[in-house]
Amino acid sequence: MTAKLWIIVVVTLLCEERECREAVLHVSDGILDKYYCLVYNASWTNISSSLSDAVQYKLVNLTSTTLCEVGRVTPESVKGAAVCVMNGGCELIQKAEVAQQLGASVLLIASQEAMRTPSANASERDKVTIPLALMRYRDVLDAQKVFTGEMKVQLYAPPTAEFDASILIMLGIAVFTVAMGGFWSGAAEKAKQSVTVFSEGEDRSDSGDLTLYSPMKVLLFVVLMCVMLVLMYFFYRYLVYVIIVIFCLASATGLYSCLEALLNAVGCSKISVSFGEKSFSVRNLLLAAVCITLAVVWGVYRNEDRWIWILQDVLGIAFCLNFMKTITLSNYKICVILLSLLLVYDVFFVFITPFLTPNGESIMVQVALGPGAGGEKGSGDVVVPADPTPSYEKLPVVMRIPRFSAWAENLCEMQFSILGYGDIIIPGLLVAYCHRFDVWIGSSYRVYYTSCVVAYTLGLVLTFVVMLLSRVGQPALLYLVPFTLLTSSLLAWKRKEFRQFWAGTTYQVLDSSREPLIPDGDAECPSAVRKC
Repeated sequence: MTAKLWIIVVVTLLCEERECREAVLHVSDGILDKYYCLVYNASWTNISSSLSDAVQYKLVNLTSTTLCEVGRVTPESVKGAAVCVMNGGCELIQKAEVAQQLGASVLLIASQEAMRTPSANASERDKVTIPLALMRYRDVLDAQKVFTGEMKVQLYAPPTAEFDASILIMLGIAVFTVAMGGFWSGAAEKAKQSVTVFSEGEDRSDSGDLTLYSPMKVLLFVVLMCVMLVLMYFFYRYLVYVIIVIFCLASATGLYSCLEALLNAVGCSKISVSFGEKSFSVRNLLLAAVCITLAVVWGVYRNEDRWIWILQDVLGIAFCLNFMKTITLSNYKICVILLSLLLVYDVFFVFITPFLTPNGESIMVQVALGPGAGGEKGSGDVVVPADPTPSYEKLPVVMRIPRFSAWAENLCEMQFSILGYGDIIIPGLLVAYCHRFDVWIGSSYRVYYTSCVVAYTLGLVLTFVVMLLSRVGQPALLYLVPFTLLTSSLLAWKRKEFRQFWAGTTYQVLDSSREPLIPDGDAECPSAVRKC
């Protein structure tokens, strides 16, 4: 339980659009072609939107100089060319003025540090008419190795679409996970109904299942989440590794649980091997080895953004499914308390904390993206690292899908549509309760389960629509909680089952002893389980 509490600390939808400030440098020698990342100021420099319309220039490599003075370069060598010089020594605007005086048509500035969007005041910008952009110095060295002859370059900035197909994939993953998690929980409840007698003092058939049945425990759960999020904000560089280790353990466990249930469902038999008095299942041992291996692979290659997101999403789906099956809410009252508190938690840490932090950033966003993702926090300034390999760790508590339309931005640093695990798990717990309630009342059409899944889908669609229209990341629970809670409660009221829906099963447990509470009239059957 502790591992799951730590993992679920960061929950939010983070998929923010921004004005295009990344561009592409196309380099060719007539035989080979290669593309590199550029950072420029769209309000300062006009760049073609497509490669076919971009003007081609000869590239002159002057990275041995910072081009802060006119006298060190002859005009004949750079006239009409794209000049590449080193950053530093003077302001960018001074380099641009010198390059323009020498007759250069484009100025490329090679940087060994993180590249920020070029800036200057209006009067300085008016003096410069040639395009100016920054590129990584390591890319300059790479181009020198790849191209042995004269290099021709073109600059262009493909427009970034406001809508990206990755949003549809994210929607499908979220709905699938919520629906399957809720279905699995209901199926497990139905299987429990076939067992009518427990051994004395036992309150559940599966020792791994945990039930939230006390409002005070729910409140403590939410308070713990708040404390952990604040600690992550102040001690991110240390606690992030704790979360990574816990994620590896929890995701491997979740994947094992999912695959074992799948193999049992398809009727895959177990082959047991005996060692002395103990016997082991070969199938389960192989399954455990596979799950542990996948978790270790993710842990080792977690910063390989080009492909590791696939494995992270697989492990994340398994973790969420296992969480929704293992952690159950005893009644609708607990569902309302938990989801309402987490709605306030989500909104507060996304929208209110920017007024409380010294840098004006949301605690939720900064923790979820990591301290090194300055350009992704909506500040309007893009920061592209000099080394494309991330220099900071990211929390592995989000689903990630690459943005397909952001090709230029992906050259600089992979861009992702992101959905927090909490935006799947928290409404998913309500969906799971609805399916269990369908089982308790014997609903053959699973009306509560189906309605809640549809409500979750509509709430998530609304979240994406508002995000696209406002171009600001949204706390998804702001939309998901009202949609799912109102839908399920209205359905129960319409079917005249609200009192039963609110109270849950008649099988309750004591907070201290967790023994069944049985009415006096049933004292002769102390171990019987009563169901709705």
